[in-house]
Amino acid sequence: MKITSIAIYAIRLPLKQPFVISYHTYKDMPSIIVKVETDEGLIGYGEAVPDEHVTGETWEGTYQVIKHTLGPAILGINPMEIEKVHEIMDKLIYQAPAAKAAIDIACYDLIGKKLQVPVYQLIGGRYHVQFPITHVLSIGEPEKMATEALEQVSKGYTSFKIKVGRDVNGDVARIKAVADSVKDKAVIRVDVNQGWQTAAATLKGIKALETVDIDWLEQPVRADDIDGMAFIRSHSTVSLMIDEGLKGARELKEIIQKNACDRINIKLMKCGGILPAVKLAYQAELAGIECQVGSMVESSIASSAGFHVSFSKKNITSVELTGPLKFTKDIGDLHYDIPHISLKDQPGLGVNIDEEILKELTVFEDVLKES
Repeated sequence: MKITSIAIYAIRLPLKQPFVISYHTYKDMPSIIVKVETDEGLIGYGEAVPDEHVTGETWEGTYQVIKHTLGPAILGINPMEIEKVHEIMDKLIYQAPAAKAAIDIACYDLIGKKLQVPVYQLIGGRYHVQFPITHVLSIGEPEKMATEALEQVSKGYTSFKIKVGRDVNGDVARIKAVADSVKDKAVIRVDVNQGWQTAAATLKGIKALETVDIDWLEQPVRADDIDGMAFIRSHSTVSLMIDEGLKGARELKEIIQKNACDRINIKLMKCGGILPAVKLAYQAELAGIECQVGSMVESSIASSAGFHVSFSKKNITSVELTGPLKFTKDIGDLHYDIPHISLKDQPGLGVNIDEEILKELTVFEDVLKES
């Protein structure tokens, strides 16, 4: 089996409402979809959702990297040789993890379809039966966030991620408002997205939240401040998660050496796809660190890929892959049984793509073919 063509689609996924986090407000989600075909007639889909603030990639740049660099290099390659695929990509370009993730995910979709098994069977088999879904609250006024949380509790949600990071005092008010509204009905997780910037500001926020039972506090300081995370951890009892500060094995090695967190947030877009994510999970397991698989607000394609990784690893104890729930239109049919997710046993990613919606959401596209 070899890759004979790659179609590339630059799309924008429409959101039900703006997604607001510390460093940006998203009115829609820009994504790059790849459709990879082989000489055996099999089709695999992959996705890249880059973020200038996290992966260091832009939507337009990721499209060009796939079109001119990664795509041409894997034409004629057997997608089942996934280690070789990554070696080829890594030799061609440094980093560019979201672009590489799109190729990686499509290859795994093809491998699963070729062998007629779900992707999770390729990376360890199914360990988890299902995961509860965490509802993510965008930054807003405290009362509005509290009202939304209470509404979602009535739908069955039992955990919330509160997005904060604008200012410590205002964020404390937001967190307390949500915690008071749901009381003992749900667990509270707080994601600062680097917004508190320093260890000093973070410790101020933690002190002000002493009466709130926080499941964990995620990435309060700047991404490259691993020392700051270690300092916070040694001066508080709040469980800490690193997100933007973890991209690959090099960062995780430093995190482990410095005892900088209790949990890590693995994202396929940050590390380069399914294969690197699995490697990170194993590396974390050796250090006794629990993992979450998180999202860059992706469509059914990349969200499904993240779920396959999550279901196959025992030290992945939470997921946050709710992108499809935030869109008015999605290109795939990943199914949620709110407030849980249960994967199907279909080959590959197990996602059917609506080609009409894909075309409708496409802003520009190209096709690469083997010469």
